[in-house]
Amino acid sequence: MSMETTAWTQLHSVMNAQEERRPLARATLRRIGVFARPHRRRIAFFVLLGVGTALLAVATPVLAGSVVDAIVSDGTEGTVVRLSLLIALIAVAEAALGILGRRLSATLGEHLILDLRTAVFDHVQRMPVAFFTRTRTGALVSRLNNDVIGAQRAFSNTLSGVVSNLVTLLLTLAVMLTLSWQITLLALVLLPVFVIPARRMGSRMARMQREAATLNAAMGTRMTERFSAPGATLVKLFGRPEEESAEFAERARRVADIGVRTATAQAAFITALTLVSALALALVYGLGGTLALRGTLEPGAVVSLALLLTRLYAPLTALAGARVEVMSALVSFERVFEVLDLKPLIEEKPDARRVPDGPVAVEFDHVRFGYPSADKVSLASLEEVATLDGRGGDEVLHGISFRAEPGQTVALVGSSGAGKSTVAQLLPRLYDVDEGAVRVGGVDVRDLSARSLRETLGMVTQDGHLFHDTVRANLLLARPTATESDLWDALRRARLDDLVRSLPDGLDTVVGERGYRLSGGERQRMTIARLLLARQRVVILDEATAHLDNTSEAAVQEALAEALEGRTAVVIAHRLSTVRTADQILVVEAGRIVESGTHEELLAAGGRYAELYRTQFGGTQSTAVDGAAA
Repeated sequence: MSMETTAWTQLHSVMNAQEERRPLARATLRRIGVFARPHRRRIAFFVLLGVGTALLAVATPVLAGSVVDAIVSDGTEGTVVRLSLLIALIAVAEAALGILGRRLSATLGEHLILDLRTAVFDHVQRMPVAFFTRTRTGALVSRLNNDVIGAQRAFSNTLSGVVSNLVTLLLTLAVMLTLSWQITLLALVLLPVFVIPARRMGSRMARMQREAATLNAAMGTRMTERFSAPGATLVKLFGRPEEESAEFAERARRVADIGVRTATAQAAFITALTLVSALALALVYGLGGTLALRGTLEPGAVVSLALLLTRLYAPLTALAGARVEVMSALVSFERVFEVLDLKPLIEEKPDARRVPDGPVAVEFDHVRFGYPSADKVSLASLEEVATLDGRGGDEVLHGISFRAEPGQTVALVGSSGAGKSTVAQLLPRLYDVDEGAVRVGGVDVRDLSARSLRETLGMVTQDGHLFHDTVRANLLLARPTATESDLWDALRRARLDDLVRSLPDGLDTVVGERGYRLSGGERQRMTIARLLLARQRVVILDEATAHLDNTSEAAVQEALAEALEGRTAVVIAHRLSTVRTADQILVVEAGRIVESGTHEELLAAGGRYAELYRTQFGGTQSTAVDGAAA
């Protein structure tokens, strides 16, 4: 490794360090050992490979000196040829070991990435919905990408580097002391001139790189906001193009300035270290040549010492920055473990049961519930805030009790924020109740297996979420074993088969992110088709037609009639016109059921339901009753 290459390596390691001074956390090291244990044989072989590479690296300069001695002392041609062939064989062996080491390094690193990513992904999948409503998606994805890769470097780069550099350093020092202790001491005296600037300049470069990253991120965020369709529309309607352009130019200028400063500092740093290495070589040749002329040192030893000088500085400089690399890797591990240490609020019991066969009743028995506080479901670093919001834990449902018999439809209506959607989220166990019980088929949902609950309960939300995938893939999410005819039957019953047949690739048409290539009504009918395909016995509709126009609502309601037929249903609705035919209507206000009955009974009672009805449809109560009867 040349002096210049060594300088670049040292500079890169310090610049990319996340923290320079941290105490070694034994608990973190033990947990790293857990992930490393399945790969311990590969790690051991990897370390041995590094030792072998170090031995070969020191052997070449010694043999080169022997060649020079053979030439100067009138050695035979055969001796020179044999030594040259041996140098060539060592070069081939070094190349082979380098390729093998790189493959092993990649295998270790990629398998560690696989283990860490799988562990984090599986753990995050078990987190409650509150975790995802609070966490910034980009911060969470960064843990699965950047931090996992940062942790991987501890095995693929740092581990092998420390071992091979340490062995190389000890062997090089031993050989150099054997050849000339004077030159070896000279080399050690010059070492601080090489290492100290690398440490100091590396820290400075790290600060500049962090500043550049911040400026680039700010500029990128501004471009993303202004280039999105809503952002561009807002700028055109209310913005001032000249000011927008001037502000962006200022941000871009700051990015350019930091780029120039960084490039200049890098060039000065590398040039200075290369100059130091050249001066060191000049001193070795000067002192070594003088000793050789006096007869106290062989000419070949001078050549060997000059070549060994790079073998000395390179590992010493790398080891000087090893702590930075280790600390950086530990930070990455800790950030990954931070996510893994978040305890899921929903845990399945070891002896979890299945939902009983046959028709299913749904029951809420004196349910009390408050959303968990942020410290139970989130991390400040994932929300990108200094401290977590301390609010939460206040009770939002106060003794909710009702029962939906098999095949019945129970509707929940009321003001926004009354707690209707909260009730819907407790049924599929997206959250656990604080008091009371939610039962499906007579069994507390906390005693049921998650798989059985998913197979029994289906839910359609107001946003009709679809993945950026094909129509087929979005439907098969409900039932992976469904046949082609099953898919078309579900689409037909959802009144969507004609639309899908008209798409360019039919079932294999990509619907776009969040299904944006479909209209709101089409997305909702797609989610209903998915529900029909799953054949679940209990259906939850949470404001399924809240944001649709009258035409789309009519199409969705027609599809819902198919979905609800013969099933137990809990319907959350803002539009009262959609729940007139429900077997039972519950009026929820401030987390309590304040009224219950059929549509006609509640209108006749003249209470909160009648007030909501008059607000939506106008007229007097008697007019509303007459309209309902008509």
